[in-house]
Amino acid sequence: MVMPEGLIKMLFTFVLLTAALIITRRDMLGIITTYAAQSLLISAVAGILYISGGSEMLLTIALLTLFSKVMLIPAIMKGIQRQIKIKRDVEFSYLSPTTALAASMVMLLAVYALLSGVLEEFALSRIFIFGAVAGISLMLMGMLVIFSRRQTITAIVGYLTMENGVVLMSLFLTELPLIIEVLVVVDLIGIMLLAAILSFGISSDMEEFHQKLVRPFSAGNNRRGSR
Repeated sequence: MVMPEGLIKMLFTFVLLTAALIITRRDMLGIITTYAAQSLLISAVAGILYISGGSEMLLTIALLTLFSKVMLIPAIMKGIQRQIKIKRDVEFSYLSPTTALAASMVMLLAVYALLSGVLEEFALSRIFIFGAVAGISLMLMGMLVIFSRRQTITAIVGYLTMENGVVLMSLFLTELPLIIEVLVVVDLIGIMLLAAILSFGISSDMEEFHQKLVRPFSAGNNRRGSR
């Protein structure tokens, strides 16, 4: 079956748009829902590649992504959001949403300019080049979310976006062994469960969490110094 390149390119565009929305949105539930939509699009890309004659591993990755990143992880994160009772993420570090979005556009153009020349030397088709560019750009946009947001749950979404970029890039440059994908998903679920445990008694602000984490050690040193 012929690969529908136009459809896949359109999905690339929507994937990058979801990353842009994650960078700019401030409502927590909206950010989580956008991440779920992004994961659904990547699952659709893997499914289309499988239908077009790809290996069965692509179907496994599509189903695994659908179950873990579209349904399970967003459900856990929404539970965390209800527990911490924070509806909006309005605090930013280093970059504002507008500046972060502009930086992501510059990085997207830079990645395309760099990879288009390099990958064409390996006689790869344009769709594989676009897949690599979209994957790397998604990773960098997720990094910007981590860099610019202060709320822990939003930073976790940034990490998950970076992982989606790795998966998207691997679909076109090299197939991820299934065991690696399973281990990545288990690792992400572990992060979600850890965040759920921390949310019961710790603020979702990264800096305040760090202060509470360091405070017991500082108190212990002060007591030893007073002796």
